[in-house]
Amino acid sequence: MKKWMMGAALVVFTSLNVAAQQEKRELPNPEERAKKMTERMATELELSEDQKAKVLAINLENAQKRQAQMEKEMAERKARMEEMKVQEEKIKEVLTEEQRKKWEEIKLERREQRRPGGEIHDRGPMPHHGKGRN
Repeated sequence: MKKWMMGAALVVFTSLNVAAQQEKRELPNPEERAKKMTERMATELELSEDQKAKVLAINLENAQKRQAQMEKEMAERKARMEEMKVQEEKIKEVLTEEQRKKWEEIKLERREQRRPGGEIHDRGPMPHHGKGRN
């Protein structure tokens, strides 16, 4: 009985630990990123206080632009996902129950073929379009 309890406790602990690691970490805000980068530059480059203030302003402006771009991209990604869901629902309305099941199986197979990076195996070499490439 003790071994069973210890095993169960170990499984629970491991599961909680894995779940905690998979949670999204809170990203620092642009001000924190700019300050951190500026401090690192100040230390490594021995910046004067005047230089440090100017570099901070530059880093802050850049960090804010990057933050806005990331937020825009996330909103666009979310909108695309919503569009895909709507399309999928429309397709499901057209298909019979048997066709829906088969379609779900096909999608699952395709999903399993994908690598973690999202590319499908065995695509062959990428085509070259000749523009600016040697």
